[in-house]
Amino acid sequence: MKKYKLITYMLLFAGCLSAQDNLSALLPMPNQVKQIESKKDFIISGKTTIQTNLPEDAFCIAKLKDILRQRTGKTPTLSSSRSGSSVIRLILDPSVKGDGHYLLSVSEKTVSIKGATQGSILYGLMTLDQILLGDVCRTLSGKIAPIEIDDQPRFSYRSLMLDPARHFLPTEDVKFYIDQMVRYKYNVLQLHLTDDQGWRIEIKKHPRLTGKGEFYTQEELKDLVRYAAERNVQIIPELDIPGHTVAVLAAYPELGCTGGPYEVWRQWGVSEDVLCAGNDQVLKFLEDVFTELIAIFPSEYIHVGGDECPKVRWEKCPKCQARIKALGLKSDDKHSKEERLQSFVINHIEKFLNDHGRQIIGWDEILEGGLAPNATVMSWRGVEGGITAAKAGHDAIMTPSPYAYLDQYQEEPETAPTTIGGYQTLKKTYSYNPVPDDADELVKKHIIGVQGNIWNEYMQSDERRDYQAFPRAVALAETG
Repeated sequence: MKKYKLITYMLLFAGCLSAQDNLSALLPMPNQVKQIESKKDFIISGKTTIQTNLPEDAFCIAKLKDILRQRTGKTPTLSSSRSGSSVIRLILDPSVKGDGHYLLSVSEKTVSIKGATQGSILYGLMTLDQILLGDVCRTLSGKIAPIEIDDQPRFSYRSLMLDPARHFLPTEDVKFYIDQMVRYKYNVLQLHLTDDQGWRIEIKKHPRLTGKGEFYTQEELKDLVRYAAERNVQIIPELDIPGHTVAVLAAYPELGCTGGPYEVWRQWGVSEDVLCAGNDQVLKFLEDVFTELIAIFPSEYIHVGGDECPKVRWEKCPKCQARIKALGLKSDDKHSKEERLQSFVINHIEKFLNDHGRQIIGWDEILEGGLAPNATVMSWRGVEGGITAAKAGHDAIMTPSPYAYLDQYQEEPETAPTTIGGYQTLKKTYSYNPVPDDADELVKKHIIGVQGNIWNEYMQSDERRDYQAFPRAVALAETG
């Protein structure tokens, strides 16, 4: 029942609206919408058929049937005929170029959705579903008003992040979020799988990582990847290194600078205990972990974290200082030698992943000490990191705290459930423009998307996560 409860308050339109009011409430609003006032409605009846050049087992066909059954009580059958007086067509058409680009057309006799990929067609189906939901009176009569829509996302990377490291999310909750992401045309889910408070992914070569606490098995994660891919969502895993790793050190204390003992954190914040950057065993451990990770996740990108890594242990660690000396790292007016040591770790993992056909994303701290050659920057401490990376020719994803942190308060803190802090209203999220109008062409080229972050420190239940995520996630979808 939770799914239907959430959809109810996520929809910002309901009831018997005028056609114009109904269309203005589509989320996100399509690029081009043209009503055809002089034509008759398309009527869904027992004679309506589905025609398609998709495979018979395609997810889009099943999804269309599910939408029509839920909204109208009718379930049209699949037909191989090219004719008919009441036809819904799902057509793969390579001429409809562009990521996520679809054409939706409704006339008296035909509903047509075209796109170059099944993902594009799925987006057209989501728009059709919103039209049906937003015009209840017409829908109950099995009618769809004539319309033409031409729509394509602004950015290729449209993401939400979930954080099961702090409070675990069962796989059914993750699937539920994927379903909502599809509705609003997000195409990336970032899973923050590790932190000081927990390690949530099975690594068979290092079983002590999941010796305590909840975690996802590799088979569960592969199932999530399949579920998401069917819905045009790519899952990108994040393993945060070299900081936010107390859960690793609690299992393998020899990987820290002091040798421990360490305990998994039961508090929030930033720990000074991090992986020992001077220890070759750490580099081998990370290679082992990422080897198993990339066998689970086929995504081009792997997120390596890189944020909030204090250097106090490295400053006093003989192994780290020996590594700094061996590498010839020096401090200057921009970066300390310890910051450059972090770049060494990130560069090492980037080369390893590049050798295996993958690219890395890191939080904007990976700019400190020198950016890895092929890295994509995720700008969270404001917008400067993303702009800086883009100007240097690196791709950037904008997820700045003032606009895209969905764990912050969205109403007056005095009357709201306790959360991490901050104050980010729906209006503020909706106002965000990731690419300034006066940005130069290099910046416009390299800012490839946006992401909303749902950090989970203060969200012990799925109801709290739902409450925090929406409706601001819908506003960010509009931006994307």
